[in-house]
Amino acid sequence: MASPDFHFKRFSITQEGVTHPVGTDGVLLGAWVNVSGARRILDIGTGTGVIALMLAQRTEIDPNIFIEAVEIHPGSVLCAGQNFAASPWADRLRVWQMPVQTFVQNAESQFDLIVSNPPFFSETTHAPDETRRLGRHTGTLPPGEMLAAVRRLLAPGGRFAVVLPVQEGLRLCELSVPNGLYWTSITEVRSRRDKPVERMLIEFEKNPYDFRRASLLIYEDGLHYSGEYQQLTKEFYL
Repeated sequence: MASPDFHFKRFSITQEGVTHPVGTDGVLLGAWVNVSGARRILDIGTGTGVIALMLAQRTEIDPNIFIEAVEIHPGSVLCAGQNFAASPWADRLRVWQMPVQTFVQNAESQFDLIVSNPPFFSETTHAPDETRRLGRHTGTLPPGEMLAAVRRLLAPGGRFAVVLPVQEGLRLCELSVPNGLYWTSITEVRSRRDKPVERMLIEFEKNPYDFRRASLLIYEDGLHYSGEYQQLTKEFYL
């Protein structure tokens, strides 16, 4: 069954045929990541295109900031392209149907900011649905291959940001140093105060600058978003 369209304040997301519909992870990353100084931005595994669109909105003050996206699933590529074309920033957005492992071989220049809501399931038994497997199993984008591609694509002084479950986030941090990347900012995300940390927003850079750690609570109780989450996402949610 197709997911309904998802409407933000400034743009809408068509979700028919995508690997995964809009979720909290993507919105978190799109609202949290530092966009300062970014002139060229890359979204790895764009899906519906929601993160790329959020970044286009956040950088709209400068029409010369361009955002490219890569995606391997044909239905998601079509959907992201439609969402880009229907947005106010269509001339600043472009999606490519290819894995980042191929994109890195053809990229003509580096990026100031790279973002990804990457696959994280690593079970040997894959999901029976091929679409879901493409979207969430690391067989399509092993962490080491992602980091190697990012290392080549990231400009000096650039940033790479991801959102991942805790164990997968810690594993990516372990693998990043041999690939010449260092985690410089981590925000630990809890859905509720009585819950353990469920997600990590992590920023990597090529130089080991001062490390910053923070926390974020999504729900103040079972029904209402926390004040900090509302502040983070206020430019997007209706």
